[in-house]
Amino acid sequence: MDRRRQVVWGAVVVALILAVGSLSGEGGFRRYARLKRDLDSLQDRNAKLEAENQRLKREVQRVRSEPAALERAARESLGLVRPGEVVFNVEEHP
Repeated sequence: MDRRRQVVWGAVVVALILAVGSLSGEGGFRRYARLKRDLDSLQDRNAKLEAENQRLKREVQRVRSEPAALERAARESLGLVRPGEVVFNVEEHP
């Protein structure tokens, strides 16, 4: 029984050394935790970009199918005005 107890304690010590090494080493748990944070961040960014892509696709569809949407887009992005219109630019100062 004495030999068996030594083997068990030896296995426990080896397991503890491996656990400490895994928790403190750059290639162990710390790296896993950093990669997990990076993955979560990238997935969040990807979801936001996907939502923005869907919004832009809807806007493109509106511009292609609705003349009023095309006119609005031209006015906003190119600063176009109709003949006889007067444009007032109002700027707010803090």
